[in-house]
Amino acid sequence: MREWLRRARRTLAALVLALVAVSIGWVMLYRVVPPPVTALMLLRAAAGAGIDHTPVPLDAVSPHLVRAVIASEDSRFCRHGGFDVPAIRAALAGNREGGGLRGASTISMQTAKNVFLWPDRTWLRKGAEAWFTLLIETLWPKARILEVYLNVAEWGDGIYGAEAAARAHFGKPAAELGDREAALLAVVLPSPRSWSASQPGPYVSRRSGVIRQRMAIVARDRLDDCVWPDGAPTAPGRPGSG
Repeated sequence: MREWLRRARRTLAALVLALVAVSIGWVMLYRVVPPPVTALMLLRAAAGAGIDHTPVPLDAVSPHLVRAVIASEDSRFCRHGGFDVPAIRAALAGNREGGGLRGASTISMQTAKNVFLWPDRTWLRKGAEAWFTLLIETLWPKARILEVYLNVAEWGDGIYGAEAAARAHFGKPAAELGDREAALLAVVLPSPRSWSASQPGPYVSRRSGVIRQRMAIVARDRLDDCVWPDGAPTAPGRPGSG
């Protein structure tokens, strides 16, 4: 029995080391190679949706959209190491009072989940999400994390990534999005199959106005400085255009 236990421990240790090595190699690969597909894309495709997905580099995405996503999803993106501890504490407190955990998930966590994992709410998935979040925060620059996030985020039934979203909703490339269009796209991220950026209802329209105000704060306070250390490139159009 003791010999069997020793062999089981060695096998388990070898399996864990193999999983660690594979996960690190996978993350390093996607540091330079665009993720071609995600588990969510495959699940949606199996259910009958298509896959409209055109990865583009970050410099082919309007600075308006970068700021809108930071303003809407994770204003401390450039300040935390993958986990926004104050937001997590506040979300847990809200959960104890009967609320949900909305607001605790950072852009880094969402990127880890979207790219490397499957969509569910089990503790196993959450543990794997934490591990991959640590890996991408360690092995990728922040700009790469945001670039990958913008390229795999769901923006409608079968629509993935900023380029496909911009063309599907506004008939233009992601580089040409104005601040209003960017804010509308950011608003629908939590529920992209229920809300529409191109045909916004009252809530989406109202919320996009709030996001535009927050985008100005992101620019003023340089909350995007991990993406553009030397300052943001010139955004298309004048404020309010688009």
